Amino acid sequence: MQGCRIRVRGQVQGVGFRPFVWTLARRIGIRGRVLNDAEGVLIEAAGAGLDSFAAALRDEAPPLARVDSVEVAAAEFEDLPEGFEIVASAAGAARTRVTPDAATCAACLAEIMGDGRRAGYAFTNCTHCGPRFSILRALPYDRAQTSMAGFAMCTDCATEYADPADRRFHAQPIACPACGPRLWLERAGIEQPGDGIALAAEALRGGQIVAVMGLGGVHLACDAQNDAAVTLLRNRKRRPMKPFALMGDMDMICTACAVSPKEAARLSDPAAPILLLAQKGVSVAPSVAPGQTNLGWMLPYTPLHHLLLARFGGPLVMTSGNLSGEPQVTTLAEAREKLAGFADAFLLHDRPIARRLDDSVERITPYGPMVLRHARGRAPGTTRLPPGFEDAPEMLAMGGQMKGALCLTRGGEALLSHHLGDLDDALTWDEYRRAMADYAALFDHSPAGVAVDLHQGFRATQAGQALGLPVVEVQHHHAHLAACIGEHGWPKDGGAVAGIVLDGLGLGPDGTIWGGEVLLGDYHGFDRIAWLAPAPLAGGDLAQAQPWRNALVRLDMAGLGGLADRVFPDAPRAALRQAVAAQVNAPLSSSAGRLFDAVAALLGLCPMRQTHEAEAAMALEAQAQAYGVASPYVLPAASGAIPTDALFRAIAADLETGQPTTRIAARFHATIAEMFCSQARALVDTGQAAAVALTGGCFQNEVLLSACMARLDGYRVLHYQTLPANDGSLAFGQALVALAQGLPK
Repeated sequence: MQGCRIRVRGQVQGVGFRPFVWTLARRIGIRGRVLNDAEGVLIEAAGAGLDSFAAALRDEAPPLARVDSVEVAAAEFEDLPEGFEIVASAAGAARTRVTPDAATCAACLAEIMGDGRRAGYAFTNCTHCGPRFSILRALPYDRAQTSMAGFAMCTDCATEYADPADRRFHAQPIACPACGPRLWLERAGIEQPGDGIALAAEALRGGQIVAVMGLGGVHLACDAQNDAAVTLLRNRKRRPMKPFALMGDMDMICTACAVSPKEAARLSDPAAPILLLAQKGVSVAPSVAPGQTNLGWMLPYTPLHHLLLARFGGPLVMTSGNLSGEPQVTTLAEAREKLAGFADAFLLHDRPIARRLDDSVERITPYGPMVLRHARGRAPGTTRLPPGFEDAPEMLAMGGQMKGALCLTRGGEALLSHHLGDLDDALTWDEYRRAMADYAALFDHSPAGVAVDLHQGFRATQAGQALGLPVVEVQHHHAHLAACIGEHGWPKDGGAVAGIVLDGLGLGPDGTIWGGEVLLGDYHGFDRIAWLAPAPLAGGDLAQAQPWRNALVRLDMAGLGGLADRVFPDAPRAALRQAVAAQVNAPLSSSAGRLFDAVAALLGLCPMRQTHEAEAAMALEAQAQAYGVASPYVLPAASGAIPTDALFRAIAADLETGQPTTRIAARFHATIAEMFCSQARALVDTGQAAAVALTGGCFQNEVLLSACMARLDGYRVLHYQTLPANDGSLAFGQALVALAQGLPK
């Protein structure tokens, strides 16, 4: 029998694609079969309407599907069924995309809030929502390959699973109270009698901390309007200042914050990220986000969360269940052991979490979305490699030391792993190494080479070098530039761009620590055109933790040592100055991140010690947001090394005349934007660059991004919208540079 073999590639497993194909074939009158395999979905079909059938595969795909290609080839069949069948999946090398976890759909939400057999059931899902990556153990995506394998379907669920008219037709995590995972509340290791959701809500109303086992790990929850409860959680978690994430329904969120239509749509996305939103009034405890103008909110994204929030009736703090700096716990044993000192009660379930996934964090700017943490709901995301990389070999890129993430390339695509954390922590390092093995096995990846950061002290670099593969070392900020232009599909041979790279710390090829540069380059290489005049990192790593050190050094360079003495009277200034003079533990750095720290400290914003990463810079951004748009300080023109002396003298003059810190913070942001954008504009104006790229961790700052965009009006500007500007996308850039430069012989 003459027909065709149709290969559908993309995000087509775990999204109801096979039942969609079955329904479509029945409607058009196509006979044949459909199955999942390691490359995606394979269809063998015959009939008069094959052209319209193939077109509808893309045009009418299910909501969670992402169809990259529909490949049709003529074929001869001897055994096609009379009707159309869904057949068992085929094994083989993994070449398909894995679907991220998806928030509860409207139909499932109506069920759990109704009075049917899944009323109040915390593990309700269908082909349009529910767990995917967090429960997947191997491809292809079938129940036996997930952590639902131990839950045999009851007769009712099996009937739904087999019914093409049901939205649970071939939904792999299908379950109900009779056959699926169960939920309970325990205290001190003892299960408590009664409804776990009701008991947890009662504990929360009593000001207690409840550990909630969710989708990709355990959260710690408390009443977001109870300042005593939030303070108790801070004390137990040893997290004095870092903002907590919040969970609420849309009414709760809109009461607390200004929510635009685009922000509402982003909150309601199947990925259900934490979204940073501007506060309006006071509707949660002030200790939720001390000193911040934004709050991080997410909607409930599992039935468990919906049920708990509805029973509690108010907003909840929902922060990762871990000691600050350590990975989120994922197992029952870990929760009981590690969170016993944090939580008064534990809301637990018996569906194993196959993969730790933090919540994604995002914001909406006037220039589009911004991803701060690429994690649950977004991972494992894939990005098409830019034109010119279609036939590139498989590559593994290791990322950096902070915000660890891996990148695997194959078949014209890059797969960026979920956020793994800071590799300085031993437990996070263990998690990173497990992720290396996990991703390699899950996607059957066999890299021809490995890309690493220049810094030989990075654990990720050392791990890459130990693999025994050809190694390409990539300068940190070159990788940032490549990641930014790569997100935008800049062709491999598309020419040079002017990259404004404002970042924390990265080793430069000259042996100094970079972080505030204008680079002219592409994937193949770069030239350093302009940079912040280097200043000593007094005390080495302590300069990151103690902002006053950066302020004192920059003030001394500007001839303002007396001001430093007045602002930091109790700091060990003499010892620090002696060390700097002797060049002891004081490496030179052009870091923009440390410049932000210095100005924050000078303005009295957490000057002596940061309790979490970027605390000082976040406080400085909040001050600038409170003021609004301001004019920059007028500074002398500079090329090459850009001095900061005049900047600090101008700030000192404003302080002396009593200008508010909000205005000074706003003027500082405007000055940095002008300082670097003027250099980038000149490169474009002279034809040396075709566009400007904004990259590096400092561009998580919306005030800075907006100030730069205003000064680049009329120029082609590339900035992140789907990947993080911080080190979370570093591995993607490393991979592109390594593929462009080629592996060493």
